Amino acid sequence: MPARPRALVTVLCAAILGALLPAALAHAESRTVQGGRLDWGIKSSFQSYVTGPIANGSYSLTGGAATVGSSQFRFPSATGSYDGSTGAFRSSFAGGVHFVGHRKTDGSYELDLTLSRPTVRISGSTGTLYLDITSKAKGTGTVTTSSQVPFASLALGGIDMKGGGNAVVLNNLPATLTAQGAKSFAGYYTAGTALDPVSLSADVKAAATKTATPTPAPTRSAAKKDPQKTQSGAIADGAVDWGVRRTFREYVTGDIAKGKWTLSAGAEDGGALFRFPGGEGTYKNGELTASFKGAVRFTGAEGLDLKLSGVRATVEDGKGTLYADVTGTDGAGADFTGKKVPLVTFAAKGLKATKGLVKVTEAPAKLTAQGVKAFGGMYPAGTAMDPVSVAVALTDDAKLPALPDLGTTPTASETPEEQSAGPSVSAEPVADNSGGGNGSSAALPISLAAGAVLVAAAVSVLIVRRRRASPAAAEVATSEAD
Repeated sequence: MPARPRALVTVLCAAILGALLPAALAHAESRTVQGGRLDWGIKSSFQSYVTGPIANGSYSLTGGAATVGSSQFRFPSATGSYDGSTGAFRSSFAGGVHFVGHRKTDGSYELDLTLSRPTVRISGSTGTLYLDITSKAKGTGTVTTSSQVPFASLALGGIDMKGGGNAVVLNNLPATLTAQGAKSFAGYYTAGTALDPVSLSADVKAAATKTATPTPAPTRSAAKKDPQKTQSGAIADGAVDWGVRRTFREYVTGDIAKGKWTLSAGAEDGGALFRFPGGEGTYKNGELTASFKGAVRFTGAEGLDLKLSGVRATVEDGKGTLYADVTGTDGAGADFTGKKVPLVTFAAKGLKATKGLVKVTEAPAKLTAQGVKAFGGMYPAGTAMDPVSVAVALTDDAKLPALPDLGTTPTASETPEEQSAGPSVSAEPVADNSGGGNGSSAALPISLAAGAVLVAAAVSVLIVRRRRASPAAAEVATSEAD
């Protein structure tokens, strides 16, 4: 092809691709991760050591962390970003676990370790788990606090992280302790030690779209609203957050009961707790009477069946009581049914309204004598149960405390990929590829293919025009090509 037409084709190709690429690449931009959970047992043998007869210790949960089954911890509220075109993924999770063991005569502990705020970063074929760590060194007792330590390397096993769906789901990623992690782990394990596998599920928001120019704000006089007023102490909204008892949940879902819990009538799962919403009632001068919606039902082996509903909370003279309607059958087959059963008591001194919100946060709770019957005699009266949080809004604009965000429930991949790390490892970087508006990476090759068709058409037009203008020249070109 002579230089002039060839140059014209080049310019035309560049123009077409220039128009197509921005539109295609717009679908591949990084998108926000919001909502989800990370499940990880850290190292099951370490858990057994801490709670066993040697260390004779325990662990506690902070920041909304919860337990899953008998050996995993759940960290909620994923936040971060995901780029479907490159597979780059970053997500931080809330909550932490505090281990203590080897108690000294002065009440302190030789083993004192807190792991919190896990963050997973994936780039290409490399994955790393970071943690905030506060630890007491083994032997010296020196306490160090470090932020976002690269604690474990994650084996992706050939997982292709590219995609354009609305969730990232990774199951049973093998984890190996790094050199930095070993140092922060107070010297209990060496670098290269295998840790428990990591699983996570994170919701991915659709790509942001440009919005129209916002309507000018109304004038001050038009935007002014009447102030919210409390009507005779009536509650506008409210919620009770209570996990019942951590060890009871672990018993239900563990190897003995092999059971589960189900929520109904509006109750919500906050990981380490259950939320009973829709509060109604009254508050006045530090005294509260309120009822809430929702129910939780625990079921398991050997007839375990316990349902708590009709949750109520009262505060009087600085003492709180949590009630529930109980329908239950314990493992021994004994039945107990009661209305408005006082399950636990909790401290609520100095209860007062602040900016339209009245709340009690994580108040220590103790099991009542009637509560003993509700739990089939599993625990004696006075047993420490999970702390109780109560929040009631006295005005429509007062906001209740946020519930830990566990994201949507992950679904199993319809066609899980076999990973090199073993059949137990699976991944579903894109839980849903059906949505065309979620920025699918397929937009790029499709657009390029369309561009190729247009370029080919343009070249054909040029060749046809050239032949029509100079048939003899075209024949010469053809004979030279032969």
